[in-house]
Parts: sequence; C-alpha cells; structure tokens
Amino acid sequence: MASTGSKSPKKRADARRNEQTLLEAAAAVFVVSGVDAPVRDIAARAGVGMGTIYRHFPTRADLVIAVYRHQVDACAEAGPELLASSESPHAALTRWIAMFVDFLTTKHGLATALQSDNARFEALHAYFLDRLVPVCAQLLEAAVEAGEIQPGIEGYGLLRAVGNLCVGAGEDPRYDARRMVDLLIAGLRLPR
Repeated sequence: MASTGSKSPKKRADARRNEQTLLEAAAAVFVVSGVDAPVRDIAARAGVGMGTIYRHFPTRADLVIAVYRHQVDACAEAGPELLASSESPHAALTRWIAMFVDFLTTKHGLATALQSDNARFEALHAYFLDRLVPVCAQLLEAAVEAGEIQPGIEGYGLLRAVGNLCVGAGEDPRYDARRMVDLLIAGLRLPR
C-alpha cells in the first residue's frame, strides 16, 4: 500500500510561530491571573479561538507545562547571551538572576495545577534543574574567574537560596523578594 504522505516529526514554521504566540500569551495571562486563568483570556490575548488552544494543548496541565518549559528554555538561553553582552560576569549574573526571579514569582498556582499528575511535576522539576543549574554555574564560574565574587558557591545552592527568598512573593505587599535577592547577589561580591 503506497503512502500518500509522510508525517514530519518537525512542525511547520507557521505552526511553531502559532505555538510560540500561544505560549507567550498564556505566560502573560498567567503573570496577571495565575495558571487558573480562563482559556478564553489566553485565546483573546493570542488573537485566536479557544479551539486553537485546545488543539495545541488538550488539557490545562499540557498548557501550563508547555509555558513553564518555554520559560525555562528562555531563561537558560539568556545566560550565555548575557555573559557575552554584559560589561562584566557579575553584571551578567545579576541580570540573569533578575530574570530567574521574574520567572519564579510568576508561577503562582503551578503546583496546584499539576498536583493531580505528580510524575509530570517531578519531570518538570528535573527539566528545570537540568537546564538552569549549569547556566547558573557557568555565570558563577565566570564571575569567580574575573575576580568579582568569592569562589565556592554552587549553582544549585544559589538557585535554591533565590527560590527560598521568592517563596510567598506577592502574598505580602510588605515583602519585596527582588530587594532581598539583590542583597544576596550583592553580597557575593568580593571587596574591592
């Protein structure tokens, strides 16, 4: 029997662009309304019908995971770019950590949205660590080599510390997670 066409494992360029638009719209809506935001709000922001979203992401968990992975990838890719374009490795680290804080503080509701699927949540956490810990370590190593920060700080430990400072951000208007993280990063610097 002859095949009338073959399925390509890669998406067409327009399908990839559409998916990117959906992910960016969903991320923007999640920042404001959390991951429980109505799909119609995401569709409106993306300029598509709700059916388009469900074609790409059949469940809310699929959408949340895709947005999360998209943002992890963007954060991971930014590290080397910042290192190449910043005035110093410490400046690159500071800017990258600011992106990481933005990423963390916009994830309200993520754990709840994925609670019913612990295996997917664990896989997502592993993806997060696999992608971001090496980038953080690279930035730290560059800053150590430039003589800007003290040696012996591990990427995982710094990300964990930043994450702990961001817990509850947005729940208490008196608490400024970004300010606390800025103090932490400033404290890594060696005295001049």
